[in-house]
Amino acid sequence: MAKHDPYSLQRAPSTRKRMIWMLLITGLVFGGVFAVKAFFASQTNQFFDNMPQPPVAVSAYTAQQESWSDAQEAVGTLVAVNGTEVTTESGGVVKAIAFDAGQPVKAGTLLVQLNSANELATLKSLEASAKLAAVQADRWRKLATDKLVSVDEAQQRATAAATAQAQVEAQRALIAQKTVRAPFDGVLGIRKVNLGQYLNPGDPIVSLQSLDPIYLNFTLPEQRMSQTHEGTAIRATVDALPGQAFEGRITAIDPNVDASTRNFAVQATLRNPKRDLRPGTFARVDFESGQARRVVVIPQTAVSFNPYGNAVYVISEKAAAPGAQGADGKPAGPTLSVQQRFIKTGTTRGDLVAVTDGLKPGERVVTSGLLKLRNDAQITINNKVEPTAQARPTPENR
Repeated sequence: MAKHDPYSLQRAPSTRKRMIWMLLITGLVFGGVFAVKAFFASQTNQFFDNMPQPPVAVSAYTAQQESWSDAQEAVGTLVAVNGTEVTTESGGVVKAIAFDAGQPVKAGTLLVQLNSANELATLKSLEASAKLAAVQADRWRKLATDKLVSVDEAQQRATAAATAQAQVEAQRALIAQKTVRAPFDGVLGIRKVNLGQYLNPGDPIVSLQSLDPIYLNFTLPEQRMSQTHEGTAIRATVDALPGQAFEGRITAIDPNVDASTRNFAVQATLRNPKRDLRPGTFARVDFESGQARRVVVIPQTAVSFNPYGNAVYVISEKAAAPGAQGADGKPAGPTLSVQQRFIKTGTTRGDLVAVTDGLKPGERVVTSGLLKLRNDAQITINNKVEPTAQARPTPENR
């Protein structure tokens, strides 16, 4: 039998004890560290949670009551009352150009003369034949009166004379087509022909546009048809002429509604004596319809538009306690705070929006800095830099 070492049996329990004590001590150390860390974290969170928030600087606006009527807004395109590409009915070589690009012209003004020498020579031949036919017809008519020839032969001579004269008139009309004139009053564009160039029938010569008056075509949704009437005054603006407005009236309303867009076409006529408005220009148009009504208006920047409802921050004022002093040692002023309130909004006009419910005239709302606010947050008002609040804003182009 093997002999056991008595010392090895005594060392085993001692090793297990040491391991247990080491684990206990390690657990106590780490537990203490985590406990201290958790304590300081809770104290830090409690400090920041209870730390007083400094007042938020915002801009404010006092809700006002104004008289608004239903405003219609749309975008459209300016169109010439008369506008065309001047062309020719008959082909020929350009003999003379009698206009300058961009000049105003009256109806009937000569623009281009085509070579008509061959047609003039043919006209002289036809005129001679027509003259001879007329003499013969007159002679045969007298002979028929004297019963020397039959009436039928006299009528044939008269028909031949009339045919010859018709050929003369047709040739004169062909020669007239060689002379191209302005069909109406207007302003010419850039010429598209040159001297000696051969023109085919239908080739463009120059653009001609009538500018005064001028049409403005735009569309409105079908729901507005009952509110749109001929004779209604409209106001138009164009990006090319910032700061200027042009007045006109609705002169035509299309009775049909486009099935693809559910819109109907409207045409207004505007005076344009200075020819500032040009065909093809993009224009914004607005006009009023219906009876005026009293509404509460605020800037659109004051409203938080959300899927679950639109809200504003309403400013409330609380008087300071008697004897309270500010940081500068002077008597403390009233404390301003905000409360979020849900409202119902209506139509918009420029930078403003109508409030149909939830706000009264005279109440002040925050117009900038909304993202920094919460209920009961204290604020200070600084209106040195505030959003614009105009019914007809005129932003500056930079």
